[in-house]
Amino acid sequence: MRGCLRRFLLFLFAFFPFTTAFAGLSTSQGMITVTPIVERLKEPWAFAFLPDGELLITEKRGKLLHVTASGKRSSVNGLPAIQVQGQGGLLDVIIDADFERSRVVFLSYVTKQNSGAGTAVIRARLSEDGKQLTDQKQIFEMHAGSSGGRHFGSRIVQTEEGGLFVTIGERGERPAAQNLAQHEGSIIRITQDGDVLSSNPFAGTDGALKEIWSYGHRNPQGLALDLSGRLWAVEHGAKGGDELNLIEKGANYGWPVISFGTHYSGFRIGEGTAKKGMKQPRFYWDPSIAPSGLMVYSGKLWPRWKGHFFVGSLKLDYISRLAGSSPKEVEQLKGDSTRRVRDVREGPDGAIWFLSEDKGILYRMTPGG
Repeated sequence: MRGCLRRFLLFLFAFFPFTTAFAGLSTSQGMITVTPIVERLKEPWAFAFLPDGELLITEKRGKLLHVTASGKRSSVNGLPAIQVQGQGGLLDVIIDADFERSRVVFLSYVTKQNSGAGTAVIRARLSEDGKQLTDQKQIFEMHAGSSGGRHFGSRIVQTEEGGLFVTIGERGERPAAQNLAQHEGSIIRITQDGDVLSSNPFAGTDGALKEIWSYGHRNPQGLALDLSGRLWAVEHGAKGGDELNLIEKGANYGWPVISFGTHYSGFRIGEGTAKKGMKQPRFYWDPSIAPSGLMVYSGKLWPRWKGHFFVGSLKLDYISRLAGSSPKEVEQLKGDSTRRVRDVREGPDGAIWFLSEDKGILYRMTPGG
């Protein structure tokens, strides 16, 4: 682990001469330096840290970028056929916890289906030079996708046991989020090979899709494990009612039966804000912030932020910090760099990194200013 961090710091020293630091983001922990690391990105969606200070970055229009420690970028070949449609395209990327040995990466994307398009996940190996995906295998494809271009999800989290959680939006088909025979509006759990785990809550339920872990979601675009290993998600509401949810096995999160928001027309959604058997959010935003990306911070560089949630806002152009046993938004990290924040992740050294979709830049936040 120390060797990985040492190599990562060498990458930063090599890279910084080619970047310009923006000092001046004022926070509760003092001034923060915001440094652009990778610029001129086109609709960036997600990023992942590789060993030796290298990076992978997805662009929604269907390009996976490999960035070396010296800042040289190249397109990675070997991607599957990607359907770029509305909010969909190439979406999330994570690396296997044992990447230095396995070279395995996981990508979520939108694939063309007979009935339209749907969320899918592949597993592949990244070549040593970072230019090619090999041994590609589609390990998941949602059942019966829709023809529209909305609400694909899609974030991936790997558990300590090696399994994968994947979020799927309800694709604009609201009632489907309550139907266990469809993947729309669910969070699924699968193995690295795409198999169903026998301990999944609906593995023995007739008529239910066995991959489903939780359901009743609208469009979850942030997913993370907290420091205790619990799974959390943030999801888009309609007009108001964006949610932070603690994800529990087999739980129903209510969409579209209950919500703290309204339809864009102003009409009430479903039956109100609560119903027996349906989970309440741990926090909700009203007005909506359009949350995308979720990170639970370790406290490495800012100890007072240990265990806090950081969520990107696509609509209001800030990073939301939430804290407390009953989480509340306690701070908005906001500046010229935080325009339409699509993804937020913690770097190997404890710095906070984020993607500005509007600026087309991957930034790194460090103490000082």
